[in-house]
Amino acid sequence: TRFFLAARRADSQLTFDIDLARSQSNDNPVYYIQYAHARVCSMLRKAEEAGQPFDHSIATAHLALLDSDQEKAVLNRLARYPEVVEHAAKNREPQQVAQYLLDLAGDFHTCYNAVKVMVDDDTLRNTRLALGLATRQVLRNGLDLMGVSAPEEM
Repeated sequence: TRFFLAARRADSQLTFDIDLARSQSNDNPVYYIQYAHARVCSMLRKAEEAGQPFDHSIATAHLALLDSDQEKAVLNRLARYPEVVEHAAKNREPQQVAQYLLDLAGDFHTCYNAVKVMVDDDTLRNTRLALGLATRQVLRNGLDLMGVSAPEEM
């Protein structure tokens, strides 16, 4: 409920759809964002279970490997996070954070569907996992700002 309230401008009319708020589908913006967070957590668990845990030292040295359009879209969106939060706070417009999180989740889901993460190449896999970790951190932080949980499983 908090998210739905904060996702609207203070001067706009609120129409609250209780069925949408309860819906566990991509039509529900909270579910969509939380699902992106849970999806990253699942990616990391699968890597660990496959005996290919995330290696930070490999990933950070090779970020240039994130060169697909989808990966670049996520990177560019992540880079805007501090600016969005600052602007939202200065202008008392929490809906900017809500919209940002929805956009980031959309970019991440698109990337996840287009780019295989669990590849044999250790360097590429770790670099893509790093992108997932960064996405998870921003989603978790943004959801926390909105007073919404960031589940690891759904």
